[in-house]
Amino acid sequence: MLLREVDKHLGLVDAINGCIPDPRNPFFIVHNQKTMLAQRIFAIALGYEDLNDHQSLRDDPLLQIITERGVTKDALPLASPPTLCRLENRVDRKDLAGIAEVLVETFIASFKSRPEQLILDFDATDDIVHGNQDKRFFHGYYDNYCFLPLYVFCESQLLVAYLRPADIDSALHSRAILKLLVKRIRRQWPSVKIIFRGDSGFCRWRLMRWCDKNDVGYIIGLARNPVLERLSQQWTEQSRRQFELTCDKQRIFGALQYAAGTWDHNRRVIVKAEYLRQGPNTRFVVTNLQGDPQELYDELYCKRGQMENRIKEQQLGLFADRTSCHDFVANQFRVLLSAAAYVLMDALRREGLADTELAAAQVDTIRLKLLKIGARITCSVRRVVLHLAGGYPLKELFACVLARLRGMSIAAVSSG
Repeated sequence: MLLREVDKHLGLVDAINGCIPDPRNPFFIVHNQKTMLAQRIFAIALGYEDLNDHQSLRDDPLLQIITERGVTKDALPLASPPTLCRLENRVDRKDLAGIAEVLVETFIASFKSRPEQLILDFDATDDIVHGNQDKRFFHGYYDNYCFLPLYVFCESQLLVAYLRPADIDSALHSRAILKLLVKRIRRQWPSVKIIFRGDSGFCRWRLMRWCDKNDVGYIIGLARNPVLERLSQQWTEQSRRQFELTCDKQRIFGALQYAAGTWDHNRRVIVKAEYLRQGPNTRFVVTNLQGDPQELYDELYCKRGQMENRIKEQQLGLFADRTSCHDFVANQFRVLLSAAAYVLMDALRREGLADTELAAAQVDTIRLKLLKIGARITCSVRRVVLHLAGGYPLKELFACVLARLRGMSIAAVSSG
């Protein structure tokens, strides 16, 4: 029920459905496309990642209700696994581009007022495959056959889930995606400050040059090399001497001007000269932002670690790595279905669970405590009644969240 209320508020399934043409003859359609999309997205959010799960789920009365199929005496079950598989394999690249735009539009619509600053986190990860899927390649760093998807988050909100083959540079297409995002965001909010944040895999001078020319901030990890180590020697030596005196971990920050051989000009590099019992642990970050080096490193750059938790939610909690179709486009569609499930779960967390004990919970915890709970379902000719357990320990929270979400859904319909 909670997922249905979130979707009513966002209009996510409707928007995705509008991106996919349905070439079937309406006279012979048994399973509506929107219902199939809702069936697939809600099932992923509920923990059912496999198409084969729908052989049983298609008869579930509650899933029939939340997908708006309804429960009547003469109603057929929801779509079977083969029917859902045919849907996955008829989506084309143009449809995928439309769904990707839906994610960005949903992000923009989530703001009730103009934000002052947006930090866009870019990161790539491995999606290990175990078959002969199209465009799967062996990746030396991950030591396996995999895809290399690219994700973009703004805090907990997902903007981009882009599946890529693994035989590429990890930063491939990141500059083009950043351009599209900045263009769309600034069309909505011309004066908003935008910051690009990424690890050393995204340290490419063309991307940084574009940011410099388009008033976009960046703070990006920079891989160490002998030149950087030589230029930062004053701070690394100071941290070593202080460690020898105190035997405690030392962290000293500095800033220098540096340009790799391929860069167009010098850029500001922040140095974190850390010395531990195990030895030196020096890190470098390149940025065009002004401010204290330690504050930029600790308060801005290090917070990108939260994005790794979001990717874990996406892949482990919502099965974005379930890319077992042979066709690459079908696998990208699966990644976007998982992304849609994440958007629903994150909206439930940000808006329905704000200021509650589950406000910072991960998606699998929310699923366990609020979605996968026991109930007895009674179906009659006129209505379906859910009998929830009186001993359910979170019943007050459940009622509060449901009331919140219903209030937002009513407001969304009224404003529409």
